[in-house]
Amino acid sequence: MNASRGQIWFDALTSNEHPASGTEGPIRSADAPLGDTTARFIAVVPDPDNRFPRATDNVVGLEQGWLLARAVRDAMEADRDAPVKRPIVAIVDVKSQAYGRREELLGVHLACAAGVDAYASARLAGHPVIALIVGPAMSGAFLAHGYQANRIIALDASGIAVHAMGKEAAARVTRRSVEGLDELGDRVLPMSYKMSAYAKLGLLHELIAGINADAPGREDIDRVQSSLIAAIDDARKGPRDLSSRLESADAKRIRAASIEVRKRMVEQWDAS
Repeated sequence: MNASRGQIWFDALTSNEHPASGTEGPIRSADAPLGDTTARFIAVVPDPDNRFPRATDNVVGLEQGWLLARAVRDAMEADRDAPVKRPIVAIVDVKSQAYGRREELLGVHLACAAGVDAYASARLAGHPVIALIVGPAMSGAFLAHGYQANRIIALDASGIAVHAMGKEAAARVTRRSVEGLDELGDRVLPMSYKMSAYAKLGLLHELIAGINADAPGREDIDRVQSSLIAAIDDARKGPRDLSSRLESADAKRIRAASIEVRKRMVEQWDAS
């Protein structure tokens, strides 16, 4: 089996020299130098021997959700008394959450929620959490692994998209052809599968073009590391919540109605 992009970038950024929670199974977790600090890198990778048939690919299922939470909380525990918390980098290449009868019965929603809660807790505890999107970032899998980051960075390359569902599935749900869905995305930004459109929503800290996503060279790795270092520094200077996603010029223009709704909700809440 060819290595997934998540595995490729995990190896590229860590050299796979400092395993923090093993190198087998669906989760990769390691501490590695990043600038003048050490960061915890975490990735979800395919697991062809996973006991759950729906969870053999790079998806977030029962085991993946709980293991993500453990990898994050291990870093939090290690830094409990540290004056400066280590950065946590979520390398995102996830196709979906793992749907299946057994997964539903055994609480895949709880497993995914454990990942969400761990990343959010780390962010609020002072760990700069950075999501690096190198592949698909789809549906509940992205919510569990990456979306709670202080800053989100993405490569501008083929095969990379952030969305609630795959393009073919979205076409079926909306009763359109794939071509018709692409045309709709050009007019309605949230429906687009282009990362350039996603960036205009204000959710991305940086979109990096010109990177070989499948076979990064030394220059590619250096550029991404520099972007991660800058994002970590920016996150340390800012608030620990996610308010930065509504502060860019694009967000203020494209998401003006959403910002106004939030403002009025806060006003009504404070007045009650």
